[in-house]
Amino acid sequence: MSDMQTDKKAKIELDGKVFELPIIEGMEGEKAIDIRSLRAQTGYITLDSGYMNTGSCRSGITFLDGERGILQYRGYAIEELAEHCTFVEVAYLLVHGNLPTPAQLRNFSEMLGRFAMIHEDMVHFFDRFPPYASPMSILSSMVNSLCNFYPEMTENPLDNIDAMAARLLSKVRTIAAFSYKKTMGHPVVYPRHDLSYCANFLNMMFDSPVAPYEINDKVVAALNKLLILHGDHEQNCSTSTVRLVGSARVNLYASISAGISALWGPLHGGANQAVMEMLETIHAEGGGYRKFIEKAKDPNDPFRLVGFGHRVYKTHDPRSRILKQASEDVLASMNVVDDPLLEIAKELEEVALRDDYFIERNLYPNVDFYSGIIYRAMGIPANMFTVMFALGRLPGWIAHWMEMWNDPDTRIGRPRQIYVGPQLKPFVPMAERTGNE
Repeated sequence: MSDMQTDKKAKIELDGKVFELPIIEGMEGEKAIDIRSLRAQTGYITLDSGYMNTGSCRSGITFLDGERGILQYRGYAIEELAEHCTFVEVAYLLVHGNLPTPAQLRNFSEMLGRFAMIHEDMVHFFDRFPPYASPMSILSSMVNSLCNFYPEMTENPLDNIDAMAARLLSKVRTIAAFSYKKTMGHPVVYPRHDLSYCANFLNMMFDSPVAPYEINDKVVAALNKLLILHGDHEQNCSTSTVRLVGSARVNLYASISAGISALWGPLHGGANQAVMEMLETIHAEGGGYRKFIEKAKDPNDPFRLVGFGHRVYKTHDPRSRILKQASEDVLASMNVVDDPLLEIAKELEEVALRDDYFIERNLYPNVDFYSGIIYRAMGIPANMFTVMFALGRLPGWIAHWMEMWNDPDTRIGRPRQIYVGPQLKPFVPMAERTGNE
């Protein structure tokens, strides 16, 4: 891993003794106190709920600076990747560490095409889910089952990682589309060899024997952007889950399945669906967004504006700027002259960026604020939004699992705790228990 241990030391005084701990500096100037020897030296541990101040690993995949609104994959600015690359190129970058040459991209794309089908026995699994099953539940279960159909991929994972990564990227796309067809009660549409990654997904989602799907290049371009922008985001909940589960030497498929389950949570992957529900509520009440601004500012009102603020970003989420323009481009390409939800979103953003309440609290629009509008315009329903998030985040999860597996410093994840339960009690035999012990 590329970092640098400086000559500086952090000093901590405990019980009259002074202990020194190394200071590590990252490639972009971020600094950390290395506490790996803290308990051995002092008998103390640190307490950090939510791990807001704890670095769990050293990583060379994504750089994120929340104060300056910077996001980079493998050293490349997210703005340039979203403008100039397809999702397949960025997936290759995240997994392999470099942008592909034409020959590498061609070979990678051919692998994605070759692995697009899922085992026909797996197709029958969809029939066993109830019609109201969540697409995320289906996706997690199906991804976990992949290790049973491709067991050779788990024996020497790093030797087969190119094929395993391509299998996952291609098959998860197919599983996601099939899960949507299942919820709709429609026959599945198999992948086509002549379509690009994103066009193939849209065709599997929306093609029908009675209404052939017409591929719109602007919609395909917008989907590429959406998936690129969700490709990785450092040590978030689902990525940390993939690494934590994988640290037990769990196979890649099961680790990704765990990440999907973590992403399912409304505080993580479900935020863009919540944004759409909020915009629809405002629209249903006549579009009077100012009332909702005041409700959000009222400390006694539980209402919160969804899509503003971020755990890491203290300024604009750079992804939201890209998606704002993408949403306008998609709607224009589909001849949608006036989308009331987009107008409400833009008005909310404009008011919030001028209001001291939001400015003081760093409540800027985040990536979820406009993504739902684009998915809705494409015809993707709200219950599939988190599935789309998973599809985009997949190459990042794969990259982190690989990095974790390769890192000689990796140890099985085992956080400590501060026990706050009862102290040791004498055991009470059954006949003497009164229920008040």
